[in-house]
Amino acid sequence: MFTRREVVLGAVTAGTAALIGKPNRASAAASQPSTPVNFAVPEGACDCHVHTFDPQHFPFSPARPYTPEPVSVDELRSLHRALHMSRVIVVQTTVYGTDNAGVLDAMKKLGARARGVAVIDEKTPDSALDEMDRAGIRGIRLNLETSGQIDPEIGRKRFQTAVERIKGRKWHIQIYARLSVIEGIKDQVAAAPMPVVFDHFAGTQAVPGIEQPGFNSLVGLLRSGKAYVKISAPYRSSTLAPDYPDVAPIAKAMVAANPQRILWGSDWPHPGIPVPGRDNSEITPFFQIDDGRILNLLPTWVPDAPVRKTILVDNPAKLYGF
Repeated sequence: MFTRREVVLGAVTAGTAALIGKPNRASAAASQPSTPVNFAVPEGACDCHVHTFDPQHFPFSPARPYTPEPVSVDELRSLHRALHMSRVIVVQTTVYGTDNAGVLDAMKKLGARARGVAVIDEKTPDSALDEMDRAGIRGIRLNLETSGQIDPEIGRKRFQTAVERIKGRKWHIQIYARLSVIEGIKDQVAAAPMPVVFDHFAGTQAVPGIEQPGFNSLVGLLRSGKAYVKISAPYRSSTLAPDYPDVAPIAKAMVAANPQRILWGSDWPHPGIPVPGRDNSEITPFFQIDDGRILNLLPTWVPDAPVRKTILVDNPAKLYGF
């Protein structure tokens, strides 16, 4: 049985495909901001969650859950010029499995302003981790949500494996999971010897919002300093586009819990979600998101400019080692 989020996002993805017909490079291309940024973005601001897709040079995994359109580093640069972002975190996606070559190539092209988050498994040698560290990788990702892993026990096992694999390194564990899974691993997160970062509002849904099970545990992890949360991709939490007003109480509660453990990310180029029954080789269009308008939500969630600087500049600089 599909969750409300899966039904809604699946409908959005299907609707986008229907609207644009058969996806092609022109119609399904990654969006660029159409709304100018309306506040002073501080120097050193970091977009903590982007992806690049270059199947011509870095083929997708045959086991990928979906096929995105290609996007280039030049398109990413254009995005960040419009958003006034100085730094960026390139995050590995499920379509590449554990082949991090594309992330490393994007980081190399972006230079000193970029860091990355990789995906590894038991076959990834320590020598590869050493090389990735020198290249600017600063963490590993567990993407439980996109792969459909919603069993907290599976989450516990995968989290513990990740802890054992990178303990002793100055890395963090990044997790994309829903609140029920986070609730199941909260004691492990609290005991982990490295930082833990939760993607996309930690899977919190705008309905039922801050009252939903697991949210208090998440807030506790934030208050204790044991976890970070990316207030990113509000469209994955809400259907009230384009300004997602029902996400505001969630963002404000997270910031109030501990502004020193909040990160901001765009989630560009806004990958769609796998549609049940669709062949994984069929292109899944990107969500068409106005990132300028989304960034302009930040001052409504965080009215205090020094706190915004903490979120946009100071927290990423500490976590990713800029």
